[in-house]
Amino acid sequence: MNKFYLTTPLYYVNASPHIGHAYTNIIADCMARFRRMLGDDVFFLTGTDEHGEKIKKAAEANKEDINVFVDRVSENFNKLWAELNISYDFYIRTTDTKHIDTVKTVIKVLQDKGDIYKANYSAFYCVPCESFWTETQVKESGGCPDCKRDVEIIKEENYFFKLSKYQKWLIDYFKNNTDFVKPKTRYNEVLSFLEKNILEDLCISRPKKRVSWGVGFPENDDYVVYVWFDALINYISAAGYHTKKEEFKKFWPANIHFIGKDILRHHAVFWPIMLKALDVELPETIYAHGWWKIGEEKISKSRGNIVNPFDLISSLTTSLGNMESAVDALRYFFLKEVSVGLDGNFSWLALVNRINSDLANDLGNLVFRTLNMGEKYLEGRITPISSEMPIKFKDNLEKLESRYVDFMSNCEFSLALDDIFQFIGVINKYIEDTKPWVLWKEKKYDEMKNFLYSLVEGIRIISLYIYPVMPFTSLSIAKQLGIDENCISLDKRSWSEVKEYIIEKGKPLFPRIDVE
Repeated sequence: MNKFYLTTPLYYVNASPHIGHAYTNIIADCMARFRRMLGDDVFFLTGTDEHGEKIKKAAEANKEDINVFVDRVSENFNKLWAELNISYDFYIRTTDTKHIDTVKTVIKVLQDKGDIYKANYSAFYCVPCESFWTETQVKESGGCPDCKRDVEIIKEENYFFKLSKYQKWLIDYFKNNTDFVKPKTRYNEVLSFLEKNILEDLCISRPKKRVSWGVGFPENDDYVVYVWFDALINYISAAGYHTKKEEFKKFWPANIHFIGKDILRHHAVFWPIMLKALDVELPETIYAHGWWKIGEEKISKSRGNIVNPFDLISSLTTSLGNMESAVDALRYFFLKEVSVGLDGNFSWLALVNRINSDLANDLGNLVFRTLNMGEKYLEGRITPISSEMPIKFKDNLEKLESRYVDFMSNCEFSLALDDIFQFIGVINKYIEDTKPWVLWKEKKYDEMKNFLYSLVEGIRIISLYIYPVMPFTSLSIAKQLGIDENCISLDKRSWSEVKEYIIEKGKPLFPRIDVE
């Protein structure tokens, strides 16, 4: 059995989650479910980043004890993952004792190696981003390069990590590992940055008199660890570095880190250098997905244009009649609407149109009318005279079988869904061309049995392929076909895998939503 370790970034708990957070975890969950269908031993990590001055100020603004505040907001993220059916294996919090111990161990190892030193420092500091910037960077951006807000000059003594020592090594690593960062545009972006700029050593501490909420710096309690340095270490602390060495050996290196493109530099520059300095193997791939926008604005807390995912799920639940359909519809929209590496524009209208077109008209209608015919014509028991595949299905099923694994493995979920829904279209056309009501009228009962078997067998195979994207819907179809809901494996996608179906028709999977 192969192992597969995948991660999301840690989400900052200074505010509640938005759909950008939901999108990242949906991508990761789709990959985790797909890898389990292949038979891999999957370790899927997500969690929350809970240190830093922003979080302390957010707790103060809410008039809450900081521990109560981070517990509450972290649990809000956990609640969202439950609603979105996110099948993570471990949920890490940077306030966990084991993680804190690992952070201190990492710093001690790097100090002993001579890669951490103490020095005076003067730079421009962005409080909201908790990041230092050079004068050139600030001038070019008119403020903080990340959030564009004003910065302040900070002069103080701090601890530094020797990023600069490893710049040439990292450039060479990129050139020798062209799949290290995906998509290719992001790989090119990082490599260009490394070749055109001189890396400055990274300030990895903050004086406790200025930033008091964080991991205490080892052997110097006057400082706390820089929040990003702390947070990045979660990927190895959760896998057992320093605490469970056999487990760490089993799962590390990570196969893929899913991140938003706005935190690419932290993951593609800071993180690999940290690992190299620790003599720890690098992750296989860092995948930077795009943003969801409203108009031309990125959806984010700082811009104040948050789309609340709980409200979105609630609205869809009201429109579709149940939460399972609502969640799967949202997951489908995010994974079908745009390729993972590109930006997407979010609107309620675009979401509803996608649901009505693909899920209600195509998939939902196919399943409902097929099962309705099974009950009407064959009393719900479908056993063929011949289980031979219709010739009209052959090309599309062969295309699905040959391309699906590659598409899914490369995070090309939209392309995989294109092939699936092309096959759904073929089955729907097959119904119209065959005219089963005529077969029944002419008493061609054997042909009717073969015809309906072909439909339900095609639907069963579709239910397997859509499972990583829409798990509730996949299992609902399996139940309505009267087959074992636990048989979700790509090993079961061969034609005529099931010889008899006992129909248990339910309600339509996706009712149409009225567009006002």
